[in-house]
Amino acid sequence: MGLRVYNTLTQRKEEFIPLKPGRVGMYVCGVTVYDVCHIGHARNAVVFDVIYRYLKHTGYDVTYVRNFTDVDDKIIQRAQQEGVSAEEIATRYIGDFNADMDALGLKRPTVEPKATEHIADMIQMIERLLEGGHAYVMNGDVFYAVETFSEYGTLSRRSLEEMRAGARVEVDERKRNPLDFALWKTAKPGEPAWDSPWGKGRPGWHIECSAMSQKYLGDTFDIHGGGKDLIFPHHENEIAQSAAAMRTPFVRYWLHNGFININREKMSKSLGNILTIKEILNEYHPEVVRLFLLSRHYRSPMDYSQEEMEVAGRNLERFYQTLAGINAILVSRKEWSYPGEGFSPEEVTVYRQAEDFLTNFQEAMDDDFNTAAALAPFFDLVRSLNRFIQHPSPHTPEILHKGKQAFVAIGEVLGIFEEPPETFLEGEKRRRMKVLPLTPETIDELVRQRTEARKQKNWARADAIRDQLAAQGITLEDTVAGTTWRVR
Repeated sequence: MGLRVYNTLTQRKEEFIPLKPGRVGMYVCGVTVYDVCHIGHARNAVVFDVIYRYLKHTGYDVTYVRNFTDVDDKIIQRAQQEGVSAEEIATRYIGDFNADMDALGLKRPTVEPKATEHIADMIQMIERLLEGGHAYVMNGDVFYAVETFSEYGTLSRRSLEEMRAGARVEVDERKRNPLDFALWKTAKPGEPAWDSPWGKGRPGWHIECSAMSQKYLGDTFDIHGGGKDLIFPHHENEIAQSAAAMRTPFVRYWLHNGFININREKMSKSLGNILTIKEILNEYHPEVVRLFLLSRHYRSPMDYSQEEMEVAGRNLERFYQTLAGINAILVSRKEWSYPGEGFSPEEVTVYRQAEDFLTNFQEAMDDDFNTAAALAPFFDLVRSLNRFIQHPSPHTPEILHKGKQAFVAIGEVLGIFEEPPETFLEGEKRRRMKVLPLTPETIDELVRQRTEARKQKNWARADAIRDQLAAQGITLEDTVAGTTWRVR
């Protein structure tokens, strides 16, 4: 059927048909760089990283633009508190953002524009809005007149009357309508400012994204993304500005990710439950964070908790253990046969399961990038592959060779399995060993003793060692390559 996406503008799933065949233009609102990033930023970033990866995986030539808002009231306030320039604050937190995103394994966008590098583009767009009667000047400030744009409120499904009733905007007697918003703000003492036809000042927040997206993607482009909190007023205002200035439809498909709560509470500074990306990565491997964030559909709300993160960690560890087992068996195999050439019914079933996974994976991702549905059959496939790793059959290598293709596909799109299995498993082992009374050397020695006991058919001794380790939180895995252990 092809890719279908949920379009916030129409509030339904639609077939994805890019403006230019084979090419996709995508703009995602980036961060305002005045502080460190938290788990909410991580969800947005990982979601659109996977969308970017999947579009490329399916053959599209993607131009992905994600901006930095590096001039804003919050940046200026932070700079004044610290007694430094706004530029210094922005530079610091851009570097901090990039470090977090690199740690999470994100692919860098095609373009990462900064607002301050596109002031001339913003001024030009504001001039077009003034010429078209969609904006007005008041004492060096320029405001957008929302009543001049008949489709204002379409994205958020709000009428002007509803928005006036619920407006949380500062009263400004200079505005013709309380909902009118600033395109250009006159300079205040000590704030960064640029020359303009209306005097020194700086741009409003909304005009920044309109100007930068138009600069790199054109008057109309395919996908605009962001968190649900940006639907109104930010994205609503972007539509009003861009469509009025360019006199053409702005964006074809609007995609918005859901919120993330902390232990079933809304994340907020007042509750003191803001979890930064750095704090989380001190506790968990980046791929565990990715797997957790992708375990729900991107539009659904989700709840962050230690329990959920531990589940994601155990699942990823199990996947890596399976991959290690596959690699151990396949390392010396050179030739392959295929179902029908002496395969048993069970071998054929699992081979077909591995073969069908790639189709099922694509079908799930084509259904509005449903990573949760894409992962479900992967769990089933891993269980089936493990049976053949632990109890090899004549055609186990052929089955595992096909199964490994599933690991490659899901890893490429979801951004996991980036490390050699041995590296990941050893790292997870060390993390859990921090709270165990046994040293790795002690565990290795007990495993060696158990292996020797099994060779001598001393099953009582072997079972006693297994039970001893289990009581200490150590699980043993017997494979054809030998016995491995992991920390529960």
